[in-house]
Formats: sequence, structure tokens, C-alpha cells
Amino acid sequence: MPRRRRAAFRLGISAAVAMADLLTIIGSAYAVELLYFYATTGQILPEGFSTAPQISALVALIVLLTNLVREEYSIENQLSYQPHLRRTATLWLTAWAAVLVVGFATKTTHDLSRVVSIGSFLAGLPAILLVRLMMVALVRRAITAESASVNRVHLVGFEEDIARFYAHNDAESLGLRVIGTSYLRRVDPAADAAARDAQMSEDLDLAVSVVRFLRPDDVFILVPWSDVSDIERCVDAFLRVPAALHLRPGAVMERFPDLHVARVGRLSGIGIGRRPLHSGEIFLKRALDLSVALAALVLLAPLFAAVALLIKLDSPGPVFFRQKRYGFNQQPFAVYKFRSMKTERDAVFRQASRNDARITRIGAVLRRSNIDELPQLINVILGEMSLVGPRPHALAHDRSFERRIALYARRHNVKPGITGWAQVNGLRGETLTDLDMERRVSHDLHYIDNWSIWLDIQILFQTVFSPRAYRNAY
Repeated sequence: MPRRRRAAFRLGISAAVAMADLLTIIGSAYAVELLYFYATTGQILPEGFSTAPQISALVALIVLLTNLVREEYSIENQLSYQPHLRRTATLWLTAWAAVLVVGFATKTTHDLSRVVSIGSFLAGLPAILLVRLMMVALVRRAITAESASVNRVHLVGFEEDIARFYAHNDAESLGLRVIGTSYLRRVDPAADAAARDAQMSEDLDLAVSVVRFLRPDDVFILVPWSDVSDIERCVDAFLRVPAALHLRPGAVMERFPDLHVARVGRLSGIGIGRRPLHSGEIFLKRALDLSVALAALVLLAPLFAAVALLIKLDSPGPVFFRQKRYGFNQQPFAVYKFRSMKTERDAVFRQASRNDARITRIGAVLRRSNIDELPQLINVILGEMSLVGPRPHALAHDRSFERRIALYARRHNVKPGITGWAQVNGLRGETLTDLDMERRVSHDLHYIDNWSIWLDIQILFQTVFSPRAYRNAY
């Protein structure tokens, strides 16, 4: 397929995905308005009466422009399901926040139905995600390694490096087509410098000629990064051909999928990870924490009073239990809980277990229902904890497991939470083996790497309503 036709084909796919987003946003808002009008009046919405396009068009404009800027509609993004959920959910929330700000600034919010707006907000995201997943399935079915529209790649390197590439990579799953390879010969260590240079020059001249003839979209230099001089010669040679040039993909890149060139001041480096949350995400998460925690404390005040009375009547001792835990950046703080065990002076720390004799009668009820954790709302307001995050463990546990489980301490890169991804998946209670803790830690790290405000809301919802969140509660 000629380059112009290939470019047009790829552009057509991107336009189709963008159009699907546009129609989904406007269509879901219009459907919500139709249903609401029929439910309240028993009639069909008259032509020209709809107000849904006013707000949905603005949301769609923000979503489409943002996605165009970050190349969300490229074919490469449509070959994988993974990036769509988090990026789309974050953008959806941002777009609606921007619409509310614009509506407030222009004093036009009174023209819009609150029910239709909220319904459009709630229905639009799952609709977009469903349509996007359908589009990914269609694109993946249509685009294979044999398709003329995928990126055409040429490989350059030593024989063993090219063989390793083929052994560890499948072109079809990568969404590309290898159209050629150029092998570089290993230079005899006994040869003098002039002979080595002549052999490398000969190999590179031949490779450049082949690349000029095949006209690939991308050239991958598979020379090991340790061979600095060979890489520099390859780069100098292939910068002369009209193709995108890439250095060898390796184990480091596979471990860190978000690898990118980053600049700090005037210093450049390869970024393998960012801060767990950037400033905007920290602000958003803190806003959710404060609003929910303050509202919960006010609404649950009668429950707090009743629980405090029951604890006092059940066994002697304080209402609240305080214990030192590690928080963000391993800074110690005192965590609050309703006391659920008998008071023991100078007791050595020991995890609670099933049928533990130390648990009081009311304590057993509090632990099974998660009510014993509610005083940690105070820790949330103080900024020591978040509503959602890795659960803080006792200091003895932290010190022990940090030495035995890889990346355990990375849990402290975010604030600990009252509930977390591990807890709503049933991974709570006593950790009898290292494997138990490894499962919990893997879920905590998944949460850190995939955080979104929607994930926090999902976890909060599951904490209250999912039976799995109450598993192993004793």
C-alpha cells in the first residue's frame, strides 16, 4: 500500500474512534433526557425541546481535543485494552469539572436539568468505555502483522541480538510487521582498529542501502546498550534515512511500560517511574478524603456514641485503641480504632486470629462489620491517612516483612487507607505465611500504579456493599 494510502487508512481508523466517542457522549446524554422526560410526563420528548446537546457537546469537545493532543486515537492505542480505563475515566471527570466551571462562570447552570446532567455524567463513562472496548476489538481483528496499514519495521543488529528479539517478541501481538533485517558481523578481536572500522562501515552502508530500498516506517537498532561506540555509529548511519529510529528494547523497558525521556531542569534522563501521585491528583484525592470523612463523622456521630457505650459496658478499658503505625514515607503516627480486645498491660504484639480469646463480645461484632475501623476518619481529617490506600500494619510487621518481601516498603509511597484494594478482594485478617503477605502487597502496588479517583470511589463502594470486603474479618 503506498504511503499516502496507508496514512489515509490509519487516519480513517483514528477518525472512526473519535467519531464513536463523539456519538457516544451526545447519544448517551440524549438517551438519558428522553428517559427522564418520558418518566416524568409520560410523553415523548418534543423535537427541538432537548437541552442535552448543550452540555454534552461541550463535554465531547473537551474529550476529543484532549485525546487528539495526546494521540489517544492512534492505531497503536487501539491495539491494547489496558490504557483506556484509567485515562478515559480521568479525562471524563476532568471534562465535567471544566463544564461545571464554565457553567458557573457564565451563569448558565440554571438552564440545565440537574437530573439529566447527573444522569449523563453517570451513564456516559461506562458507555464510552464499552464503545471503546468494542472499537479496540474491531481494530485488533482488522489489523494484524500481515496488514499493510501497520508499522513496517526493519531490524539492525548482531545475529544473536536479532535472534533474541524474535524469541521474545511476537510481531502480531506488537501490532507491527518486520519487513527486513540487517545483520552486523562481529569484529575479530585480534583485528586492528582500521580493519574493525572498515568492516562496520561496510555492514552499515549495506544496511542503509537496504533500508532506503524497503522504506520502513521504523528502524530498531538491537545493538546492546553496553556497546556504546557501535550504537553511536549505527545512529549516525541511520539518521540519514527517512525513518523513525529506535534503540534496542530490553528487559528494563519491559519492566517499566511507561519508560520515557524526562528532563529535570537542563538534565535529561530516562524516566522509569513518576511520583505515585502528582500535585493535581493529590489535591483531588485530599478533597475526596476531607469531604467524605467530615460528612461521615457528622452522620455517624450517633453510631459512635452507641458503640462507645457498648464497649464500656462490655469490658473495662478505654473506648479507643491507639497504636503506632508507619504512614506516608514511613513516618510514624498513631492510628485510631474502637477497642475490640481486652486490655492487657505490657502485652507483646500478636496478630488477632480466628476465635482469639482476647476479642470481646462487642469487639467481635465490630471487627466483622468493619465498624472498629471508623475512628480512623479522624486520622483522615488530620492528614495522616486516606480513605483508600494500603492498610497500615503494625511496626513489628513492617520491619519483618520489609526484609523478606521485595518492594514491601513501596506501600509507604502513598498515605495508608482505612480500606484498600487488597481488603475489598478478601485479603485481610491474619497473614500466616509470606505468600499471604505477598498477595496483599501485590494488590497494594497494583492500586498505587493504577490510581484514579474512580478507583477510590469503586473501592469505597465495595467496602460497604461487597461480601468479599468482609471476608476473614475477625
